[in-house]
Amino acid sequence: MERKKRSNIGVGVLLILIGAFSLVYQLVPGLQDLMDLSFDWPVSIIAFGLFLLVLGLLVGAPGMAVPAMIFAGIGGLLYWQNATGNWESWGYVWTLIPGFVGLGVFLAELLEGKVASAIQGGGMLILISLIMFLIFSSFMGGPEWIGPYWPILIILLGVIMLVRSIFRKR
Repeated sequence: MERKKRSNIGVGVLLILIGAFSLVYQLVPGLQDLMDLSFDWPVSIIAFGLFLLVLGLLVGAPGMAVPAMIFAGIGGLLYWQNATGNWESWGYVWTLIPGFVGLGVFLAELLEGKVASAIQGGGMLILISLIMFLIFSSFMGGPEWIGPYWPILIILLGVIMLVRSIFRKR
């Protein structure tokens, strides 16, 4: 079966399932009492990310893992900020977004059976994102245990970039 036809079938099945669930949820009074769907608003962003991931799996497009992880990750950040009221943390948590991309790349490559590429591409983005997070959060109100040692992280990032450029395949 061709890819476009598979995609249309996958999207159609998902839409039918979501619509059927929504209709039954509205029409069956006891079901609303049984299932409390009054969760916090960031959960809907996480759910959309999971929807994209499932859609990508159904239609055979593992690359959908990248936007799925971005949505789910940002939804997770918003959930944490909504729960704690720590909205000023956006000053440094934005550095985790490249890590979400890396997680999506890692997952997409893994689903395609490219383990080495998953570790190299996705892993590097995750590592760089975590280093950036630690650097920015150390002087913008994040974890205080890093303290005066954050320049070591910049040195580590520079070493990683040098090693990658020296040993990169041509």
